[in-house]
Amino acid sequence: MSAGYAGLVQDSPHTSNTYHRLTMRTLSSGGTAASLHFKHTMDKDLHRLVLTQGIDLQEFCVSQEYGFVLSDPLTDLPEYYQPWMEIAKHVPSLTENRQIRSRVNEMPLLSTVHLQGHREQRLAHLALGFITMGYVWQEGVKHPSKALPRSLAVPYCEVSELLGLPPILVYADSVLANWKKKDPNGYVTSLNLDTIFTFPGGNCARGFFLVSLIVEIAAATGIKAIATALNSMSLYDTNSLHEALLDIAKSLNNMREAFKLMHGNVDPGDFYGQLRIFLHGWRDNPLLPEGMLYEGVWEEPKHYSGGSAAQSSAIQCFDEFLGIRHGFDYDAPYLYRMRDYMPPAHRALIQAIAAGPSARHHIIATGSAELCHAYNNCVTALVELRNYHINTVVKYITIPANKGKVTSGCIFQIHSSAVAERGTGGTDLMCFLKSVRDTTRRVLINDI
Repeated sequence: MSAGYAGLVQDSPHTSNTYHRLTMRTLSSGGTAASLHFKHTMDKDLHRLVLTQGIDLQEFCVSQEYGFVLSDPLTDLPEYYQPWMEIAKHVPSLTENRQIRSRVNEMPLLSTVHLQGHREQRLAHLALGFITMGYVWQEGVKHPSKALPRSLAVPYCEVSELLGLPPILVYADSVLANWKKKDPNGYVTSLNLDTIFTFPGGNCARGFFLVSLIVEIAAATGIKAIATALNSMSLYDTNSLHEALLDIAKSLNNMREAFKLMHGNVDPGDFYGQLRIFLHGWRDNPLLPEGMLYEGVWEEPKHYSGGSAAQSSAIQCFDEFLGIRHGFDYDAPYLYRMRDYMPPAHRALIQAIAAGPSARHHIIATGSAELCHAYNNCVTALVELRNYHINTVVKYITIPANKGKVTSGCIFQIHSSAVAERGTGGTDLMCFLKSVRDTTRRVLINDI
């Protein structure tokens, strides 16, 4: 087992060509994502490849239809792993009845060598992630567990290392890989979707994860258009570039429309009072200042951030393509660090986009007012999406925190103002969101 997971990058089982190897070398050379300053220290070979060969999304495990969402995730593991699955499937009731810790403490230590293929590994990581969060937060905010038992910590860290992910529930787990169709033969629609695992809070938790999933699916056409735009720039094909910019703006607008489903599917009081604590990690968290001890793996506690939208590869792809450079005092290092919480192939795509030609500079150089307007529409759509995110945070976090509108007597209520004001990833939430919104607005092309 390696000494730590920051900056850990491994080849995806689906990517093995020159693109991916060069990107992996670029990512692993700097130690941590924050130290890379991606655009400024990019691998020249990768830059040359993007210019000459363009970007093929399949090489980065990105689906034309679903984007970064894991296509057709498994919903069950082989019989050997049923001790994990039985607990993961019943996390809500076990947690609410304060039984999950005793069940996990009795859980056998299972080997990960029987996991076959990427999808089984992803499901194992998802299941162990839900078990972990239930175990840590069973007693709510007053008595979080400061250690994970060996039977949980050892296999969790092993499968994390296989996937190149940290041993904590990440966005790629709870959103990208935590879905199934109610009718296997039906279409992927909001009415035909369900989660594989959930937390206390019932429909609130389910709604939160599924709406986030739908937002990610809406991003798929935009990610596809980014690849088209980069390829068009290398060929100086202005017509294709213009069409791609239109598709990017439309995709961002569709993401905002999908985000609106949150209001009909997630109750603010239930989200703040029950669900949110299970998304918190043990980095920059006053409730767990010493971090988390992974028994049988490391002798010292480790610090990992909880899952958050900052771990969305889609949003960071849009940022890189549009040339948005967040402040290096806090925003950029934090966002780069969040790339360590993404599947390696996905963070590799972000780097490949960063290594490509600057869309903003290319568009300005063409002198085309039509392209400048289309670019500005993309930026405006991203600003509006971030504004909507801010307004949603006010409704679901700020107002409940200030007025105490939470489920009465709930042990999961976040009493500490220091925790209430922080995002699940450990940020000063509102300051961070407003800062990245304002930075996005500054890349608008003014002289057209």
